[in-house]
Amino acid sequence: MSTEKIVIIGSGPAGLTAAIYAARAALQPLMFEGFSAGGLIPGGQLMYTTEVENYPGFPDGVTGPKMMMAFRAQAERFGTRFIREDVSDIDLTSRPFKIKSADNSVEAHAVIIATGARANWLGLDNEQRLAQSGGGVSACAVCDGAMPAYRNQELVVIGGGDSAIEEASYLTKFASKVHLIHRRDELRASKAMQERFFKLVEEGKMAPVWDSVVVDVLGDDSITGVRLENVKTKEQSDLPCKGMFLAIGHTPNTELFNGALDLDDKGYIKLPSPGSTYTSVEGVFAAGDVADHVYRQAVTASGTGCMAAIDAERWLAAAGIE
Repeated sequence: MSTEKIVIIGSGPAGLTAAIYAARAALQPLMFEGFSAGGLIPGGQLMYTTEVENYPGFPDGVTGPKMMMAFRAQAERFGTRFIREDVSDIDLTSRPFKIKSADNSVEAHAVIIATGARANWLGLDNEQRLAQSGGGVSACAVCDGAMPAYRNQELVVIGGGDSAIEEASYLTKFASKVHLIHRRDELRASKAMQERFFKLVEEGKMAPVWDSVVVDVLGDDSITGVRLENVKTKEQSDLPCKGMFLAIGHTPNTELFNGALDLDDKGYIKLPSPGSTYTSVEGVFAAGDVADHVYRQAVTASGTGCMAAIDAERWLAAAGIE
């Protein structure tokens, strides 16, 4: 069993940025890229994104897979080593830490967790097909809402909490109207967000669809509408739209760390010291969406990946591990 200075778990923007910084600091990082467990795939959630237009340095936009391939190539150039497997077990109770996958077992003096979070979906066949093909279904309005295909079109947002109102409000800058579909007859959002919502309704920019769920997504190559079912009457109806945005929450990929690290009530890793990536276990750091339920952007994930590598480098130096 080899003993590594630093192991990085997860290969999205946070993990790969951490790898670039750690490799350039001569820490010889080993990365478990993931394979499929819990949606943790090599490259992270951006592998499902057809067009990224808001990451600095790409004035003409770039596909998510192409961008992540560039991140990986840069990390590899500086000496990052990769294992394309899911971590199946981790022991953070003794040092060095022990990490296992299907075919590999390693020890690590420091660990950076960058396993991300996965969007919650409805689980409809057409939803997944159109999301993966770039056909107008997305789980991130801030990421995709400004695309030309959505401008001056009627769009749909699903959800009733603060995130749903935030996403729908953002879309009103581009859409002709945003329909908010909620399975209840009142919002779960905070009072301030509800006030914003009803003001936009009064202005004709937004329209609520109460007591309703989406049971199908219509369209072949791109979305043309959604099929709704009233949860009380069971009556179905079709609502034409050119885009559907899910805002029903995210699930952090932290099942592996239950009982090993302090998690919040939603499962995100707690970072006790604001402005750092230190977790509740010394020598373990967290970066990206696995510890961020607010921003969830590629650029913020990359930023915290940089922070985690620097935090880990300094911690290793202070511990006398070179």
